[in-house]
Amino acid sequence: MAGTQKPELHEFKGQPRLPKFVVPKRYELKLRPDLSACKFTGTVDIEVNVTAETCFIVLNAADLSIYDGSVWFKTRQSDKEVYHPSEVILVEEDEILVLAFDGFLPVGEGILGIGFSGTLNDQMKGFYRSTYEHNEEKKNMAVTQFEPADARRCFPCWDEPAVKATFKITLEVPSELIALSNMPIIQEKLDGQLKTVSFQESPIMSTYLVAVVVGLFDYIEDLTLNGTKVRVYCQIGKTNQGKFGLDVAVRTLDLYENYFSMPYSLPKLDMIAIPDIIGAMENYGLVTYCESALLYDDQHSAAANKQTVAIVVAHELAHQWFGNLVTMEWWTHLWLNEGFATWVSYLAIDCLFPEWKIWTQFLNQTTQGLGLDGLAESHPIEVEINHAHEIDEIFDAISYKKGASMIQMLQSYLGAECFQRSLASYIKRYACSNAKTEDLWAVLEEESGEPVTMLMNSWTKQKGYPVIDVKINDNYLEFEQSQFLSSGLLGDGQWIVPITLCGGSYVTRNNFLLRTKSDRLEILELVGSSDESLTEKRNQGEGDEKNPECFWYKINVDQTGFYRVKYDDQLAARLRFAIEASCLSATDRFGILDDSHALCMACKQTLSSLLSLMDAYREELDYTVLSCLITICSKIAKITADATPESSDDIKQFFINLLQFPAGKLGWQPSSGESHLDAMLRGDLLTALALFGHDVTLTEAVRQFYTFVDDRNTSLLPADTRKAAYVAVMQTVTTSNRSGYESLLKVYRETDLSQEKVRILRSLASCPDPDIVLEALNFLLSSEVRSQDIFHGLAGISREGREIAWRWLKDNWDHILKTWGSGFLITSFISAIVSPFCSNEKADEVEDFFASRMKPSMARTLKQTIERVRINAKWVQSIKNEKCLGEVIKELAHRKH
Repeated sequence: MAGTQKPELHEFKGQPRLPKFVVPKRYELKLRPDLSACKFTGTVDIEVNVTAETCFIVLNAADLSIYDGSVWFKTRQSDKEVYHPSEVILVEEDEILVLAFDGFLPVGEGILGIGFSGTLNDQMKGFYRSTYEHNEEKKNMAVTQFEPADARRCFPCWDEPAVKATFKITLEVPSELIALSNMPIIQEKLDGQLKTVSFQESPIMSTYLVAVVVGLFDYIEDLTLNGTKVRVYCQIGKTNQGKFGLDVAVRTLDLYENYFSMPYSLPKLDMIAIPDIIGAMENYGLVTYCESALLYDDQHSAAANKQTVAIVVAHELAHQWFGNLVTMEWWTHLWLNEGFATWVSYLAIDCLFPEWKIWTQFLNQTTQGLGLDGLAESHPIEVEINHAHEIDEIFDAISYKKGASMIQMLQSYLGAECFQRSLASYIKRYACSNAKTEDLWAVLEEESGEPVTMLMNSWTKQKGYPVIDVKINDNYLEFEQSQFLSSGLLGDGQWIVPITLCGGSYVTRNNFLLRTKSDRLEILELVGSSDESLTEKRNQGEGDEKNPECFWYKINVDQTGFYRVKYDDQLAARLRFAIEASCLSATDRFGILDDSHALCMACKQTLSSLLSLMDAYREELDYTVLSCLITICSKIAKITADATPESSDDIKQFFINLLQFPAGKLGWQPSSGESHLDAMLRGDLLTALALFGHDVTLTEAVRQFYTFVDDRNTSLLPADTRKAAYVAVMQTVTTSNRSGYESLLKVYRETDLSQEKVRILRSLASCPDPDIVLEALNFLLSSEVRSQDIFHGLAGISREGREIAWRWLKDNWDHILKTWGSGFLITSFISAIVSPFCSNEKADEVEDFFASRMKPSMARTLKQTIERVRINAKWVQSIKNEKCLGEVIKELAHRKH
């Protein structure tokens, strides 16, 4: 047509998103996987709408072969006229398929047909193979994992979340196997050794949620109150382990239907345990899980495993509304999916298992978010994505954990009822569509009348968060915000901060928005006129020492705000007394401890003052607070071993003294009817005591371990304390005394329970003998360890083993990059092995090594990891310069309480 400019091929290259002159409406997808040859063939007929005259169709494809002559296009008006492209171009670096036609395609509806083939890869993405054993024979299953951008590895498609369509899927598979997809089966036709399985057409959805699984499975099922059929599929012989996950799923679906005021939108929900998969994936109507995230064994799974199953199931089912029904418009808004699903999973678990005190445990999510976001190399919650390979790296603690904390902060500010009502409106408005962050803010603002957009933009558009400096000055509390950085450097961020505070008790809570750099409040306003006499006593100063716990002020009550607080010495001392006098809630005890540790790491507070604060927790019994205490003890033990090695034994003795009170109360053996939290706490305490070298714990752990090795069904070593025993045994192993290591490998090889294997992997490299650590790391690369389990084995490397681990990483880097370089796992190798170092020389060495080995998909993680090493180096120097630290440590280690 005259005047129409033909675009050139190069215009489509290097673009973050596909052109929109052709848009899909419906996919008819037929796949034939060959599980023996690990290949697949397929055809896809795509009903499209040509919105503007074009001689190109551009869609996504990667790692596929497109059959010559198999590509065609015809219009709805005249299906006799078939257009064939003159060129079929696969642009590998951009993962696009460009179909060039000699003339312009007519505007309107048409059908695009493509024939293709591919490999069932072993990368756990796209259409891949997973292995399992049945009757002692190794077999393959075919599985899909399409999030974030890997549907294109299974079939040519518009692989972007905003380009939604319906899907009609047909599979041709061996007749003895089970074939599953998002929708129920409507027909199975047998043809000798093969069968053709046709599925009901799906509602409109994004490509990353399409799912197919083919293999040998058994299942159990139940119904929700609304009659939705829910099934758990797993390997034959493991259905008993699916009962707990099934029960959680059924109850959670009922709960979400009520909470969102919207029924679950598909006719069925299948959940399936896959031997090879990282984590879990919320595919619409067919949720895939690694075995340890779905299966629970009454005898051999620990309480922590039970909790993980419940939270992961609740998280994936939350996505059926928040993600699947209402989908982010682009990966910039990933946090909307993941942050919300994380937050609402805790809401569900709190309803189902209130005795787990899960909202207190939620603070672990917040802490991990604060940890990553305290780095200069962090990123905003909303991050620009310019290429598919950048997406993997934002599936991190910012999107999930900071995202969830933002939701928690906002819900706390707006109130639970208003927040729930707003979410129901949001889901109703954007169902079967896509939304951006600002769409959620707009609905929340409409419903609440609060300036949500203004408040939240300061939290989602910029990285980082504030630390609030709080000082007492005559009759005023003074507040000043500045950006917190773990490096101790000054940042220039400023936020609108929802401040909450209590004084002296939790009877009255004060709230205000800190909109400027600083502000102050009159103390009399905070406590009210009825507390006038108390205010007078405060101002006298003398009264503080007589009954100081009455005069505390706690900012960020229950830690619902995503910020840290630094108190002046006077206020900090009062809070320490309040902790000792049991005046504060568990969430606030956690927050004070966690903030103090972060400030110490940033060299804004001395280690002496942190250790003195930790001493106030010597009678602590809360699970979440003690978990935080144990984590901090572990970090300090490692950093002081570099900074003040002469105090190392005294530091460990102090930590042993801190933990012996709760450990003594719990003992080794579970008591009848004890709580879920006590069962989890026992294992954590005993593991920590073993790592700190507590002789009594080590001796008893080793004794119980060898009893267990001789009799796997002994009640002497239940699942909750096994990791402690495994770690204790590894503390005794040397190259000349290997029996404990060999025994653990024997248990690993003989169990088929994924959770047991993970427990062992997390213990092996904790050995103080570097040669054993090297053996453990080499074991991780063997065929005996599934790819998704490798990072468990990297998690607990001993301080003595860190240098040999770095050498091992360098020696094996080419193999590691070739095997895992295109997925999530590659970043785990870097962060786990490099992060523990604490010298600038090592940071320089790491930078030099990776300078010529950099890949875009690991750039962000590498920068963050090197920054952590430099932060550690600065902390070490600060501790070295601290006067009288040795005396403080010695006094704490030998103090009698």
